Amino acid sequence: MKAIVFTKYGSSDVLQLKEVEKPSPKENEVLVKIDASSANPLDWRLMRAKPFLARLANGLLKPKNTRLGADIAGRVEEVGSNVTQFKIGDEVFGEKFETGLGGFAEYVSVPENALAMKPSNLSFKAAAAVPLAALTALQGLRNEGEIKSGQKVLINGASGGVGTFAVQIAKAIGTEVTGVCSTRNLYMVRSIGADHVIDYTKQDFTRNGKQYDLIFDAVGNHSVSDLERALKQNGNCAVAGFTNMARLFEISWKGGRVSRTGSKKIGMMKTIHTNKEDLLFLKELLEAEKIIPVIDRYYSLNETDKAITYLETKRARGKVIITVA
Repeated sequence: MKAIVFTKYGSSDVLQLKEVEKPSPKENEVLVKIDASSANPLDWRLMRAKPFLARLANGLLKPKNTRLGADIAGRVEEVGSNVTQFKIGDEVFGEKFETGLGGFAEYVSVPENALAMKPSNLSFKAAAAVPLAALTALQGLRNEGEIKSGQKVLINGASGGVGTFAVQIAKAIGTEVTGVCSTRNLYMVRSIGADHVIDYTKQDFTRNGKQYDLIFDAVGNHSVSDLERALKQNGNCAVAGFTNMARLFEISWKGGRVSRTGSKKIGMMKTIHTNKEDLLFLKELLEAEKIIPVIDRYYSLNETDKAITYLETKRARGKVIITVA
């Protein structure tokens, strides 16, 4: 089968389309013939080994895991001996974030509990946009943010892959949502449900005097003191992204101190945990059209390098899709 591999760290030039062995599913796995995948910042960070800490997990000098791609959507080709929830021909979506990636390929083996039936109203391409980004948004808002209906919620980075899902999930839960994005994306962020929008090129949401019950920061470009100023008493801030290592350490250390000594909580969200319950929750929201994937561009599997290069510009509106079938 064909798959994207990288045997050294670097720019998207290191990505190669190669013939590799087709996987065989283990007893608790499902072999999926992939129709589409999607690119995430995770992919270019692993590809470039940035931050440098990524090398501690995937090899100091060269990658131990040479595969990329967390999100997948396709049809079940084969099932392991202990699989009970899927059969050959089922249309599924899910992700490989916790089990070695490999979505940029024609086939992949996926644990049964990391898959769900594809939403009936979505194409494979639209379904592939969902898993990692939407799970990040959901778990950040719910687990770290402790989101509740009626709250005032701000989404920083509202036009990106994670941010577009965060806006819609927060609205579906019944909150008043403010989205922060650039001028070119104001209309789009309003169109997916934001009650208010802030153009970050003209206004700093941490210095306009307004405060929020919950801030979900998908960018990580503000200091802890800035975020603290924008939070109400007993407010929570869940940070899902970071712009550099200094900011990551500041949010982890200083944010932790603020959380321990005051009424406000600020911190990096935990690494997402793939589970069928959350995938099924997202499936329900998608089928009810309470959330709709926002897709910017499509690339073929042999154009994965171009897709990653575009994603690295940080200008993508919503998701970037890799078509395989």
